[in-house]
Amino acid sequence: MGYETARHLASLGMHVIIAGNEKEEGAAAVRRIKEEGCEGKAEFVYIDLTSLKSVRNFAQAFKQRRLPLHVLVNNAGTMMVPERNTEDGFEFHFELNYLGHFLLTNLLLDTLKRSGRGGCCSRIINMSSATHYAGVVQLDDLNRSSHGAYSQSKLALVLFTYYLQEQMMVGGFPVIANAVDPGMVDTALYDNLWSLAQAMKKPVAKILFRTPAEGASISVYAVAASEMEGVGGCYLYNGEKRQSSPLSYDSELQAELWKKSCELVGL
Repeated sequence: MGYETARHLASLGMHVIIAGNEKEEGAAAVRRIKEEGCEGKAEFVYIDLTSLKSVRNFAQAFKQRRLPLHVLVNNAGTMMVPERNTEDGFEFHFELNYLGHFLLTNLLLDTLKRSGRGGCCSRIINMSSATHYAGVVQLDDLNRSSHGAYSQSKLALVLFTYYLQEQMMVGGFPVIANAVDPGMVDTALYDNLWSLAQAMKKPVAKILFRTPAEGASISVYAVAASEMEGVGGCYLYNGEKRQSSPLSYDSELQAELWKKSCELVGL
């Protein structure tokens, strides 16, 4: 979906920076986008979201270029990875899906604020999932085992989105933040299913799952749709505003998670 999002945004004339930890895949994506003759341009820059040091290095390098930043799509994610911790000591899903994005967004927030203006807000898109409805955030156990870690990370993204939007609105900043649910998409996200489930998934995916391009269309809508100008704090599915989980609207939990996240990443 990251590639399809980048391809579509480049076709709209945007300068797209594909940030990821797969250098060969990133370079190939840039080549394919260039071959299509898009109006915009694309480049790849390395970042490892499971490393807070890597996130900081990326943000510092980006800001040194003094480029504007009108859109930040936090799209990277993983699911059902065997239980393990990152180099920073965090549970893998939690740092890759949520904490790395939290730090990246905060480090780039000043640039997003400067780049937006009245009638043309900068936009932050956080890729969540319907699994967040089953998620539980336990602030005293954020490094929980991989069982339930994915849904927790996706709920954390929604809580983060709503709290960030509130901050931007109160501060009068020209930045909006929305969460996007792309639905069930046939991507490598399911590669960690056990072998029998993999075999069962293949025929089902062709019928019920969306293609990566279809999944990416939801985030592209949030990025580019004129009717979303100035509209933040939404959970979007199929280009429509939906109610997220009741827990995601808990303003006290939003604030507590924000504070705890700042402590964990050193902000």
